[in-house]
Amino acid sequence: MNLKGQRVVVCGAGGFIGGHLVKHLLAAGADVVRAVDIKPLDEWYQSSPEVENLSLDLKDKDNCLKAAADVDAVFQLAADMGGMGFIENNKALCMLSVLTSTHMLLAARERGVERFFYSSSACVYNGDKQRDPHVTPLKEEDAYPALPEDGYGWEKLFTERMCRHFEEDFGLQCRVARFHNVYGPLGTWAGGREKAPAAICRKVIEAKTSGRHEIEIWGDGKQTRSFMYIDDCTQGTQAIMESEIHEPINLGSSELVTIDQLVDIAEDIAGIRLKRRYNLDAPKGVNGRNSDNSKILSYLGWEPSTRLRDGLAKTYEWIESQMLVGVHA
Repeated sequence: MNLKGQRVVVCGAGGFIGGHLVKHLLAAGADVVRAVDIKPLDEWYQSSPEVENLSLDLKDKDNCLKAAADVDAVFQLAADMGGMGFIENNKALCMLSVLTSTHMLLAARERGVERFFYSSSACVYNGDKQRDPHVTPLKEEDAYPALPEDGYGWEKLFTERMCRHFEEDFGLQCRVARFHNVYGPLGTWAGGREKAPAAICRKVIEAKTSGRHEIEIWGDGKQTRSFMYIDDCTQGTQAIMESEIHEPINLGSSELVTIDQLVDIAEDIAGIRLKRRYNLDAPKGVNGRNSDNSKILSYLGWEPSTRLRDGLAKTYEWIESQMLVGVHA
């Protein structure tokens, strides 16, 4: 499928990734006829006036049928989620997202949709393979035997299987990408749902502006992660949707850093050094996680390539602009 000229709906379009994806697809020539999110329109992270923007709860199947009407392709990003602080403390809410994905799959089938994209997560991976900060990059097959992140990861892994069987049994072409820690401007940076890059930027800015030169870090700072800039995420999402990749595939950066190194980068951007306090009781997730990009390179000849230093500088600048004018995330 070439998405240029194709009629598209983006579900979860009021969220961080969904809002960027709508803009990206429009620029790529897709006919984004509809954008849907549970939030009222004035609470969307960003919206596009040339698109039909609908506030609908997609846990309800009738709303999913409205969302999927008269489109060729569905991007299903709608989910109740956030950073580690949110998903560790809201397991039931995260699992209830299965209603949204189930009903969107059913609606896509009933509406004769040609292709369905599902945004999965690196949280599907077996936790036993992520105990060492010096982690071996995770290959797609490392999701089994199954031991995903409790709550959120189980819901994602279950929906991956549903996509597989909807394709096998009903012929609905499904594409599944496992997102690895997406960050960038126009995202959540406070309030409990923010992820590590945005949270670290906010804390560094707060320390700099207050004159209290210290920062609290969740965990011991030795946990390792890779972080994917939003532009790489939207480009990869389109490429995977248009491809003939019929299996879940990693979509993430392979640039591994510790949380301490992430703080180092944010401090360099801010031109400041902070005293670090480590909160060992705070949610910190697995000890190590990185994306093995062998498969996406073999299929697409491409992988996310934005350097963390470059993407974090743009993110820091945007969050700082919001904080300086008193905007609440």
